[in-house]
Amino acid sequence: MLMPPEWHPQDWLWIGFPHLADEWSGVIGRAQEQIAAFASAVADSGQEVRLIVRDGANEARARSLVSSAVTLERRVYGDVWLRDTGPLVVWGDGERRARLFGFNGWGGKYLMPGDEAIGADLAASAGLPADRCDWILEGGALDGDGTGLVATTEQCLLNPNRNPSLSRGDLEARLARDLGFDRVLWLGDGLINDHTDGHVDNLARFAGPNRLAVPRATGPGDPNAAIYADAAARARDFGVDVVEVPSPGLVESNGVIQPASYMNFVIANTVVIVPVFGTPHDDDGVAAIAQLFPGRTVVGLMADAVLAGGGGFHCSSQQMPAA
Repeated sequence: MLMPPEWHPQDWLWIGFPHLADEWSGVIGRAQEQIAAFASAVADSGQEVRLIVRDGANEARARSLVSSAVTLERRVYGDVWLRDTGPLVVWGDGERRARLFGFNGWGGKYLMPGDEAIGADLAASAGLPADRCDWILEGGALDGDGTGLVATTEQCLLNPNRNPSLSRGDLEARLARDLGFDRVLWLGDGLINDHTDGHVDNLARFAGPNRLAVPRATGPGDPNAAIYADAAARARDFGVDVVEVPSPGLVESNGVIQPASYMNFVIANTVVIVPVFGTPHDDDGVAAIAQLFPGRTVVGLMADAVLAGGGGFHCSSQQMPAA
């Protein structure tokens, strides 16, 4: 069994819709609009989108914003980051199965009612047989290339706030056993002030077998310059083909560095959605990612308000790989 890469054909895309005003620092309205634009862009491309909403009022708000092509599903969930709380789907032996991992609120920081159950709920709604795995893991901590190679960060997977009793070797064995990854590219730290303790989907993403996109610092004030350089060096040393993509540069809110990243893009069947932040580097970042996916339409959509809640478009979504 192997977890397919994101560019594998998809039956649909689940997306979480923001509903907790306290989480969004006064910008929940704009965050909802940006998630709705993301959902609509994928649905209007011809792919099924299942937008997960919390209650009647949340559903009415979502329906007022999204394309008629978007399907709404009312479910109990806490945070919107379905990449981390949703099921991870593996394929093999003629079937798809959901892997359900332990979830502890990104190391005990943000656990909300519903987060521990939404993965099983979504798997059941899809008719997937599900397996409970005996360790804590979030989907955003991993990015695979479809050949058994997976990238992750030491900052997250080796963090004692997740699986303190498991060694690096233990984690590698579990990645192979549960998701089919037999080779692990260990990157170092994730972005500064990333609430997830350095998820790889905000740092480096595979764009094909053994081909990894990594940000390149833009300007002397880029706060993540050393982190990007270290990630690229580790990947090259591992034998991975590295493609550099311009970073958004320094993005701040009230004087606090934000973990803004074009790497939080979403690969759908015919489109790639790239978060942008209103920086001078947005066009260059989108253009560079477009070169990685010549068979898909690449669209940049504003995501600054989504980022204010602690994540991005990729964090809020989870694909259902086609059988």
